[in-house]
Amino acid sequence: MTTPTVSVLINFSTGPSFGPTAVIGYAVFGTAVFGNTNSVVVDVSDQVSSIDFKRGRNALANQFQTGQLTLKINDQNGDFNPQNSAGPYYNLLNPMRKVSISADYDSVNYPLFSGYITSYATSTPKFTGDIVYTTITAIDGFRLMQNAQITSVASAPAGQLSGARINALLDQISWPNPMRTISAGSTTMQADPGTSRTSLAAMQTIETSEYGAFYISPTGDAVFKSRAEAVQSVNTTPVVYTDTGPGLRYFNAQWIFNDVLVFNSGSATRTGGSAQTSTNATSIAKYFTHSYTTTGLMMENDAVALDYIRAFIASNQETTSRVDAITLDLFTQDYDLGIKAALALDYLDPVTISTTQPAASGTSTLTKTLQVFGVSHQITPNSWKVTLSTLEALIDGFIIGSTLYGVLDTSVMTY
Repeated sequence: MTTPTVSVLINFSTGPSFGPTAVIGYAVFGTAVFGNTNSVVVDVSDQVSSIDFKRGRNALANQFQTGQLTLKINDQNGDFNPQNSAGPYYNLLNPMRKVSISADYDSVNYPLFSGYITSYATSTPKFTGDIVYTTITAIDGFRLMQNAQITSVASAPAGQLSGARINALLDQISWPNPMRTISAGSTTMQADPGTSRTSLAAMQTIETSEYGAFYISPTGDAVFKSRAEAVQSVNTTPVVYTDTGPGLRYFNAQWIFNDVLVFNSGSATRTGGSAQTSTNATSIAKYFTHSYTTTGLMMENDAVALDYIRAFIASNQETTSRVDAITLDLFTQDYDLGIKAALALDYLDPVTISTTQPAASGTSTLTKTLQVFGVSHQITPNSWKVTLSTLEALIDGFIIGSTLYGVLDTSVMTY
């Protein structure tokens, strides 16, 4: 059975960029180090005992979260002991150095995680001959944004589109231009308030005001998608997973039917504006009141804040059976397309999941089309599990001018 090959690179250079600097004529082949003292990239794939990382969106917080990595390395030679003066990485082992995980399969490289090391923790064996492990923990670029406090922001005037505002905030913390994929957006913003906050909080406020998506990609790039892109992503062709019939096989699907993500009464307040509200009486009669409140939004006027809360309630007023997560086993399921999908799927990608259930007169089927909002991998030399967390669409639809995006009832709200 052909399985993916994992690659783990540690980049000891400073700065946020993951791309190595090629240096001709310098290589320490015995330790797999290439570069100079400013750009040292280490391939530790052969030393890795286990990899566990997760990236995803918190549905209740309505925001993407910081990605986290735990990397366990066989360190029998003390390579990752920062006080080992004879070690190949002596004086290089500092926090906030870069680590990236990728997979090679069928001549294609799939980026999986890129982040910044927060700690090196080495075990202390009690007996001679015990294996020494160093556990490296890392987090993605959201940590850098969370650590950067800002006040005033250059080039952030009133009337600026959300994408341009995100770029202005990234400029404020010197985030590299090559590490950005930023949509223009659809909502114009107020002038930046100039208050003290983290740069991440400022960008997530713009994300919410746009009703879009802001996250860190597997390559470490800052990505901002407009609400139009969020809606349109639902309409792309889904990857089909099923336990019987045509489609890709899965290891496990966790179905759930609850009211956790129901919101039928909401309030949205922009900075300097008044609270705008929306309710759905049918949903309240069915599920009781489930309230949602957001404040400090940055759209320019109350009419757009009202459109926002109407769209939010329209997208969350109902619930059905859904899949919380689907688990894929890349080592026991010998299927080429399934492995490729497991390595390639990421945020907002649609998936259709079907599960056969018992019934009094034969069988019944649970089927749902959702979007990927979380990705985690658990990898050892003998196993590889991928878990895709799924949710309903971020936003069902809205109207700009006379153009309908998505499937909302036009009597519910307007843009």
